[in-house]
Amino acid sequence: MESRPSLVAFLQRYQDLATYQDSHINLIKDLLVYAESIESTLRAENTELAQRVHERNLDYEDATRSRRELQQRIHALETQLETSILANEQIKNSNSYVVVLIDGDGLIFKSELIQQGLAGGKKAAYALRSAILGQCGPHGNEIGVLAQVYLNLAGLSKAMRRDGCLENESNLKDFTLGFTQAKATFDFVDVGHGKERADNKIKEMTKWHLRNHNCKQVILGISHDAGYAPFLDELFQEDSVQHQITILEGVPVVRELRAIGANILNLNSILFRSEKLVDRVSESASSESFGSPFTPVPATPVVEHNKPATPTIEMKPVVPAVPAISAVPAFPVTVPTPPVVRATATTSNSVASIDSIGSSEPQTPSSASAASTSTPAATTYAKAIKSATPPPPPPVIKLPAHTKAALQQQPSSRASHKTPNKPKPVPWNPGPRGLDPPLQVSQSALDNLKKRKDSNKLCNNHYLRGPCSKGDSCNFEHNYKPTKEELVAIAFLTRLNPCSGGQECDVDDCIYGHHCPSVINGACTHPYCKFTKEDHPPGTKIKAHHKGSHDR
Repeated sequence: MESRPSLVAFLQRYQDLATYQDSHINLIKDLLVYAESIESTLRAENTELAQRVHERNLDYEDATRSRRELQQRIHALETQLETSILANEQIKNSNSYVVVLIDGDGLIFKSELIQQGLAGGKKAAYALRSAILGQCGPHGNEIGVLAQVYLNLAGLSKAMRRDGCLENESNLKDFTLGFTQAKATFDFVDVGHGKERADNKIKEMTKWHLRNHNCKQVILGISHDAGYAPFLDELFQEDSVQHQITILEGVPVVRELRAIGANILNLNSILFRSEKLVDRVSESASSESFGSPFTPVPATPVVEHNKPATPTIEMKPVVPAVPAISAVPAFPVTVPTPPVVRATATTSNSVASIDSIGSSEPQTPSSASAASTSTPAATTYAKAIKSATPPPPPPVIKLPAHTKAALQQQPSSRASHKTPNKPKPVPWNPGPRGLDPPLQVSQSALDNLKKRKDSNKLCNNHYLRGPCSKGDSCNFEHNYKPTKEELVAIAFLTRLNPCSGGQECDVDDCIYGHHCPSVINGACTHPYCKFTKEDHPPGTKIKAHHKGSHDR
């Protein structure tokens, strides 16, 4: 018989069931608490996401509005930029001009124009303007021409008188006035006496005009002067400048300027002379003083219009010491009224004749035929001489009494042969080192070096001894390539500085002076000589002694 469970067993089982029910209830409670926490978290995240979506919508709307406004502003700015570009181009091209800067001491107008005085100056101005505009093509009517000629008027007048191409200095002055009065933008500027006065003005005006966008071309009349080469080399470092500068050729362009590669314009056929001035007075004076036969230099005669005659040529030297000589040709030479010069620029096909430019009087057919039948346009004084009969022996030149007496006092070469042989004076010996070897210096090379200023001066040590030991720290020029004549000129200028060792110097390749090199005919010609009295031959007349002279 099975035993019956006890009450305790039931109680135990009840307690187990109650524990299970409690765990079930706790599970449900925990699930509810967890679900509630999850719900609150998701609700917070949902709220945050909704806020973020709202903000993004606002940002999107603002970006859309801003983009539209920006597009409108960009369109407005593009329109404004196009308008500004057109206005700028219109401003740049509305007052376009070409400037001509001429160094009048070297680029000289033709003698036949200068001899005409005021009228010749006006003709030259109109011819220059027409020739320049002829280079501008179809836009010539829209471009202005500025011309400025810088010169030493007194110095040029004297040089032309000594050359024989100018008889009256007032003609040159009247020519400059006519040139200036012809056009409001044409000027002759007298810079007076002084080294590089015209050079400095031309250089500064060139820089100023190159900075002006309205300036389309700068034409420089500097073909005679190599001193402008470093200036143009510096300007040509910019590619845009290379096409804006043209050299106006009178005398042939010097080698240094031609090597730069600038454009060259030649108007010698209508305006400028192609040869340099020559001091014919000094040549004739020296030939007389040394007893050589006198050869008169043909001068271009000046004949006024409507006054045909056989001219008398007078050569009147400027220097008082040389007697005035008048030579009349022994054979008749008829020089007609100056013919009309039919000359055009080499680069233009439609430049009017010089006589017709700026003239208010129309030419009639009768006047034109008379001019054509009188003498061809190419007739010159030299051709008239060649076509005449052979001349008789040269005329006898009568000298003034005081000049003849002065010449008689000078010992002639024949008299020197008749005198007995005198002992030659002993050459002066300054000391143990002796005299420095003489140098034959070219005056043009010397002038080119003297034009260099400050850091543009050439380094003596670099060019005479080899590479300069200072290198890039040296304050003088090392990159220039001097000619042989310039190297001799550098050596000459360096010798003007006394050597610190003097006659005791034992350096074989010493480049400095060991005695004064400026002594000529017993006088020191240097105005501020740096050498001591002992560095000159005995009895030398010294003008001034430099305060910084080397004393030993």
